[in-house]
Amino acid sequence: MQGDGGVLFLSGVGEVTVAVAHDGLSFQPLHLDVSSSCWSSITMQPKLQSKLQFSDVYAVEHLDVGPVCGPWNTRTVVQGKRNTEMNRFVVHAITRSRKQPSPWVPCEYMFGHKDLETCKTWAEHISGCINKEQDRPKNLMVFVHPLCGKGRGCKNWEMVAPLFERAKVKTKVIFTERAGHAYATLASLSDKELKKFDGVIAVGGDGLFNEILNGLLSTRHKNSYPPTPEGCRYFGSNYKCQEYTNNGVSNNMATGDDVNVLSGNLNTPDDHEPLLSTAQSTGLDISSSNLSDEPCNGDQVPFVSFPNNWFRLGIIPSGSTDAIVLSTTGERDPVTSALLIILGRRISLDIAQVVRWKSSPTAEVLPTVRYAASFAGYGFYGEVIRESENYRWMGPARYDFSGTMVFLKHRSYEARVAFLEVGNTRSLTTSADNTINGVQPLQYHQSRPHKTICRTNCFICKETSTSEHNSGDEILASSRTSCENQKWVWSEGRFLSVGAAVISCRNERAPDGLVADAHLSDGFLHLLLIRDCPLPFYLW
Repeated sequence: MQGDGGVLFLSGVGEVTVAVAHDGLSFQPLHLDVSSSCWSSITMQPKLQSKLQFSDVYAVEHLDVGPVCGPWNTRTVVQGKRNTEMNRFVVHAITRSRKQPSPWVPCEYMFGHKDLETCKTWAEHISGCINKEQDRPKNLMVFVHPLCGKGRGCKNWEMVAPLFERAKVKTKVIFTERAGHAYATLASLSDKELKKFDGVIAVGGDGLFNEILNGLLSTRHKNSYPPTPEGCRYFGSNYKCQEYTNNGVSNNMATGDDVNVLSGNLNTPDDHEPLLSTAQSTGLDISSSNLSDEPCNGDQVPFVSFPNNWFRLGIIPSGSTDAIVLSTTGERDPVTSALLIILGRRISLDIAQVVRWKSSPTAEVLPTVRYAASFAGYGFYGEVIRESENYRWMGPARYDFSGTMVFLKHRSYEARVAFLEVGNTRSLTTSADNTINGVQPLQYHQSRPHKTICRTNCFICKETSTSEHNSGDEILASSRTSCENQKWVWSEGRFLSVGAAVISCRNERAPDGLVADAHLSDGFLHLLLIRDCPLPFYLW
């Protein structure tokens, strides 16, 4: 049928000539008196396009004999009637919402013909074309957090579940019953059991997504530990060391009370996005059996033993901030996310590995590993999460309340922060002229002329996505080259907060994100270091 055409009746338009190409369908009204406004004259449904890409079609349904509406232009009728009885089939696709231009919404193209076999032939042919679309999921495991975002988890799943059913995507739905439920379920699955699924979907907030991520990686990510934080073990033999100290701040070792906050910066199964909470509250205890005791180096490529190459993670936003969704699709809309998942749309994300070597300064070394897809924090961020646990009854407002309380305490924490200096970055500078009340600020100058804010369909992220299919040898060679001239840089002193953003972390309070120019899969962990300073300066 490819390259040929046929005459069908399209609901709301009338008789059309339908042409089939390798990538989609096109329609042309037979009657010239049918105005082009028929494609969008009805206000109760999305605008229908005269061309339809197979990549935008998610289902085809064959219907029984029934009424097919005539053109929305009421001056034109079919055989003296506005409606006529026909054999029918419906093509389900996606389009932009008319009232809200950004979110994707489902739309229907209802075709009719007097001959039943003709309808069946067209429906089967279009179904065969969309089945050829690659990377579309057929079987998904879905975790629904019932209590996230004021109970939106269940409601949002009830809203989008019919879309998966219509697209013939099988779903195994698990409603989480306790902290760490999703993590324990995924960590206990073998690759053989996981191979039955094409991916895992989180219906909840960023916390549930991170819990799923940790459950998958805890037994499947095989890589060496990062350098330990003691002394010059920060610095491998391949790196040079450059030290920057805070001359205006005491460099005493942190007290046990200070370090305890570190354990409050881990992942959570609730909607704690983009903050990370305690291991005690989540019940997560990731084994270090897959990690080597040798420090990592630039010649290593992390290995993840997923059951197949097309395995994906998805998220249907239902949390308090939904930073991951807003930083990727740009839309905090469950229907948009569900449609993009069904159509197999994908995007690459960086994942940060966080290793806690000790639970306290006097404890023995016992590495505990976590993974973060959005943000990890120490100091202020950990205190906010710890405080907010006492006010869960407040819902998302507990973060504002707890944040205000912690801010007013104005507590600082002793820390030493080490990071690899990137090639296009100038050295840190320490100038006495910039000292404020004895506090030496950290100055980090970048040589790039302009920071490009990451947006939906960002061209920088698209370039990264295009190059993501490099072979393992190419990645290894690139890694070796990039590490040749890198050196570790560290800064020591008292900090109000230490944060690390993997993505921009956009949210309703910060539309551009915590780090506006953090791009998806750019290979960088963006540090947010706020030294001890007077309270008014922290407001900035």
